[in-house]
Amino acid sequence: MKMDIKTTKKLNNGVEIPYLGFGVFQVKDGEDTVKSVKWALEAGYRHIDTATAYRNEGSVGQAIQESGINRKDIFITTKLPIDAMKKSTQMETFETSLKLLQTDYIDLYLIHWPHTGKNRESWKILEEIYKSGRARAIGVSNFMEKNIDALLADAKIVPTVDQIELHPHYSQHAVAAHCAKHGIACEAWSPLGGTGGKLLDDPVLNNIAKKYGKSAAQVTLRWELQNGIITIPKSTHQERIKANANLYDFELTLAEMKAINDLDANPQPLGMGWNPYTIEY
Repeated sequence: MKMDIKTTKKLNNGVEIPYLGFGVFQVKDGEDTVKSVKWALEAGYRHIDTATAYRNEGSVGQAIQESGINRKDIFITTKLPIDAMKKSTQMETFETSLKLLQTDYIDLYLIHWPHTGKNRESWKILEEIYKSGRARAIGVSNFMEKNIDALLADAKIVPTVDQIELHPHYSQHAVAAHCAKHGIACEAWSPLGGTGGKLLDDPVLNNIAKKYGKSAAQVTLRWELQNGIITIPKSTHQERIKANANLYDFELTLAEMKAINDLDANPQPLGMGWNPYTIEY
């Protein structure tokens, strides 16, 4: 699957999203976030993923302003937190995100986690935001098959994206296939297995990496891109940020893709977040 850093995926509403993004989950607000986002933009990333719950939207907005890159050339994702769903402050929370990010629109706005009894109400508000033009696309995060089906039962707008924990040790083939069935793009958070994970020590990944003169992280990200998965690696180290974008001078073979696909041995989440299978619609 030939790709370059400018490669985008067309969402079900026609909006183009860069396949490779830069995430800021657990990046400290302030200088750490500002520097990391600016380094990512300098390295060629044009998709930045944040969330209200990360508490660093203001620093992301500052970095984008200071980068000097035209706003329309940067794809910004942020997310509605569970707290706003509990308190029915969805619209106010969205408007706060706009102010912090110093923009008058969001490219992709997601429900961050399903929450029992509040998904329907929240999705209707996201539909309202979308129709107003203040979000170019709307979607969900951490929705499993049953959550997606329940949402689709009365949604007027089909989500464009489902952002889920996804990497070779937890590849979520069933959820990805369910999303594809409904025209929903699949996006990976924790694409490198998360802090403290053992994914990057996997001998299969390292043997493939040695063949191409790459790292296990680069092979993992390339696998995700070749599977048609939008991916958002995160780092606060400039050289790793650059390396994570250096994915376009090699291509995994079908046999290598299958070997990595076969690494999945976990039917349930690995503990990076709540278990969404336990959340009712």
